[in-house]
Amino acid sequence: MKRVDVAIALLFNEASNEVLLVRNKKGDSSYWSLPGGAVELGESLHEAVIREAKEETGLDIEVLGLHSVREAYFIERGHHALLFTFHSKVTGGELCVDDPDQDIIEVEWVDLETANKRMPYLPMPLKAPDFLLKEQNAQYIFQGKVD
Repeated sequence: MKRVDVAIALLFNEASNEVLLVRNKKGDSSYWSLPGGAVELGESLHEAVIREAKEETGLDIEVLGLHSVREAYFIERGHHALLFTFHSKVTGGELCVDDPDQDIIEVEWVDLETANKRMPYLPMPLKAPDFLLKEQNAQYIFQGKVD
């Protein structure tokens, strides 16, 4: 199996209690997820989540901290994936789909109940994060490129 690292943005609007989801095209069907995608060669997780959020949602983001790390085997694709989800906030841009891979067909802010119904595959339901409590974030540090 090929190892794939995936960087994902958890964008939460505290004012409306909504989370941003993207609808992914898969053949003749679709599914909802948080914005994110594969880390490219030479790219840090931090760089990847910012790039993927921009491509899939049109929004500029700031990474606030690590939400979670998950691991999954995607048998059909032959991938062993490590999925890194980051608490993030919107800093600019305009909501739109600008995905060069053309895998994203819709972007939508939804309440937490709707988000959890659309993503039943998540091991734990999404909850309203408190970004002011830094200790709630898991730690992630990019140590640079070491020789």
